[in-house]
Amino acid sequence: MVSENLKNYLKEIEKNNKKGKKINAILEVNPNVLKEAKKSGHRSVYPKISGAKLAGKVIAVKANINVKGLHASCGSKVLEDYKAGYDAEVIKRIKDEGGIILGMANCDEFACGSSGETSAFGPTKNPAAPGFVPGGSSSGSAAAVSADFCDLSLGSDTGCSIRLPASFCNVVGIKPTYSSVSRYGLIDLSMSLDQIGVIAKNVSDAALLLSVIRGKDEKDSISQESEKINLSEIEKTPTGITVGVLDFESKDKKIDDLIEEKIEEAVKKYGWKVRKVKINYLDLAIATYYPLVYVEFFSATRRLDGRRYGKKIEDAAGPEVMRRILGGSEISKAEHHDRYYHLALKAKKLIEEELEKAFGKVDCIISPVCPKLPHKIGESISVEDMYAYDALTIPYNLYGNCALSLPVGKIDGIPVGMQVACDKFEDEKMLRIARSIEKLRG
Repeated sequence: MVSENLKNYLKEIEKNNKKGKKINAILEVNPNVLKEAKKSGHRSVYPKISGAKLAGKVIAVKANINVKGLHASCGSKVLEDYKAGYDAEVIKRIKDEGGIILGMANCDEFACGSSGETSAFGPTKNPAAPGFVPGGSSSGSAAAVSADFCDLSLGSDTGCSIRLPASFCNVVGIKPTYSSVSRYGLIDLSMSLDQIGVIAKNVSDAALLLSVIRGKDEKDSISQESEKINLSEIEKTPTGITVGVLDFESKDKKIDDLIEEKIEEAVKKYGWKVRKVKINYLDLAIATYYPLVYVEFFSATRRLDGRRYGKKIEDAAGPEVMRRILGGSEISKAEHHDRYYHLALKAKKLIEEELEKAFGKVDCIISPVCPKLPHKIGESISVEDMYAYDALTIPYNLYGNCALSLPVGKIDGIPVGMQVACDKFEDEKMLRIARSIEKLRG
């Protein structure tokens, strides 16, 4: 049964994934995937297989997460020949629970991008809105689930990188609470912001995978133990909650109206209280985020010098990667001490304080994932417009709480995602709220 399910996915990949005219979501199929699938039910292979949560589930992995024997290329020519020598902690946990690793998913180069177009191996196409960008940087992870190449996928989220592609590709994407999932084995973009998360076709499946990968890991110094997710609780509609609807200004009021309409349906159905939430300094989120990312990315890339593995990053990387390296190099100069990066940290603290106050008044905050619709693949847009895709998602990376993207409808055939965010370590509450909205929509 497991093998037949997998074979159907492999046929779909062979038919619709090829670079160029096709989706280009999967960069590499695990050559041992069929053998591993046949063994996925045997205790001798997976010691914890008794009652395995993920038995038979087929999972794609973003190409910046290490899977032993597969290429952790980060969507870049810099690491195109690099094969991971070990499994990331999340991969180990997936295998322990019987999950089948399909292969490596395409992504924006070194997770630098919000559109899915900066990969050195060609852009990922959007199965849910042909011709339009799938969102990034976890473009292949979202497109693979949307195109029915796999059951589930892993991505990483620095400022929008799971939620935005999930929104554009009409699937569910979760950024867990910062530090609740081990990042051991993740080639991160920004160590203070990045979090591995999940993408699925529905909230229940996303909750299942999240419940497996969460938990403290001694190999990741920032990881923390958190309360286990009770999957049966996810199916129960919460009562007595207060929903905060983010008060923001959007150029595209049609998206705003659609989100409000869906929220009103949920409130009317379940009797939830609703109130508008205004967050001060939200307009500073993008300006706060990018100096932090530039400096931390620049620092991390100093090890990519072409001596130990891969090529020298300055010799082989694309323009978006170089923009961030050069920006980080400039900001890090001694003459800029106490400017830019340190000011960004101060602004980050202000945003954190505002979000902490907001979550003290409401159980969740709901908004669009993105304030505008995606552009067409290859369409020329400014860097400022590209970065603006992240305006409503970045604040939650700065604060470190949990947030997800949930499909709520389409505008002119293009999927629109609703963002549901809860306070730190309230991932289960967030999932319950999202699942209730999902069931309402059928």
